[in-house]
Amino acid sequence: MKQQPFEINGCQVAPGSRGIVELPLGGMYTHTPVTMPVQVVHGRKPGPVVFVSAAIHGDEINGVEVIRRLLRLSGLKQLSGTLVAVPIVNVFGFHNRSRYLPDRRDLNRSLPGSEHGSLASRLGHVFFREIVHRCDLGIDLHTAAIHRDNLPQIRADLDDPVLRPLAEAFGAPVLLHSDLLDGSLRNAAAAQGISVMVYEAGEALRFDELAIRIGLRGVINVLRRLAMLPQKRRTTPPRRYPAVLRASTWIRAPHAGILRSLVPLGAVVSRDSVLGLIADPFGEGETAVITPGDGVVIGRTNLPLVYEGEALFHVGRTKRAGAVGEHVEAVHAKVEQMAPGQEEEPPIV
Repeated sequence: MKQQPFEINGCQVAPGSRGIVELPLGGMYTHTPVTMPVQVVHGRKPGPVVFVSAAIHGDEINGVEVIRRLLRLSGLKQLSGTLVAVPIVNVFGFHNRSRYLPDRRDLNRSLPGSEHGSLASRLGHVFFREIVHRCDLGIDLHTAAIHRDNLPQIRADLDDPVLRPLAEAFGAPVLLHSDLLDGSLRNAAAAQGISVMVYEAGEALRFDELAIRIGLRGVINVLRRLAMLPQKRRTTPPRRYPAVLRASTWIRAPHAGILRSLVPLGAVVSRDSVLGLIADPFGEGETAVITPGDGVVIGRTNLPLVYEGEALFHVGRTKRAGAVGEHVEAVHAKVEQMAPGQEEEPPIV
C-alpha cells in the first residue's frame, strides 16, 4: 500500500519528508498572534500515527528537550508511519513559566475542550481536533509540579491490552497503574479509542539530564516496538521488565515546620521507615514522617518549608520493593553510562 501525504490544518506533508505546521490559537491582548508549533515526520512506508507531546503544563520543560533531541536523530529517516511532535502544547503557560493558562485553568483537566469554552477549553479543542484525533497512540511527557521531583516512571492504564506492552517497552524504572481522570488527555483520548501513556520525570522549570535521557530512549523504544523504527541489534542480555506498581500513597506532613528529607527518589522503604524529620526553627521539637507500608519513593517535595497536611513523599506500594530498587539502580546505571555521542547531544550539567 502506497503511503499518502499527511494532512494537518490544511497543510500536506509528503511521504519521506517532514514539515512544521503552526496551529493558530487565540492571540495575546497585545494583538500578537499565538500558534502551537507542530512538526510532522512522515515516513515513506505506511505505519502507525503516533503523537509525542510536552508542556501541557507550561512549566514542565523536560519533555520539550526530549522532543528536541528526538527530532534531531538521524534514525528518523528510516521511519515508517508518522510521528507528530508537539513540544509545547500550553504555549500561554510556557511563555509565563506557569503550569496553568492565564485563566488559571489546568489544560489537563479541560480536554477534549470546546470551540466556544474558556481559553483552556479552546486550546484543548484545537490540540484534540488537530493532533489527538489523527493519531493511533500518544506519549505525553510530564514532570512533577513546582518544588516537587518525580522518579522517571510511566503512568498508564495497565489493563489496556494495547498500552501495557508498549508501556513496558518504554523502559522507565517503574510502571504505575493510573486510573483515568475527568478532563485529562488520557481520559479524553480513551473515550475515542486512542491509547495514551504519560512519562513523568523530574521537576518543573528544571532540566534533569537523567530524566531526559530515559525519556528519549523510552520514546525510541516504543517506536521500535511499533515497528516504526528498525529494531536495534541486541549485543547485551535482554533487559528486565520494569516494576509494576498498582497503587501509590502520598505521605503528608503531620504538622507544619522545616522538613529534613532522609530518603532520595528511588529509595526502597519498609513499613514504619522514617522518610524525614520535621522540626521547628528552634530545634526544640522534632517529628518523624513515617511510611505506612513497603514501597518505593517515586516522588517527593524539594521544598523544606511545609504546612500541616502538605504532600511530602509519594510512595509506590509493593511487597517486592527490593526487586524494584534493584531495577531502578540498573536503569540509572545503564543510562548514565551511555556516551553523549550515542544520543548526538552533549549532556546538560
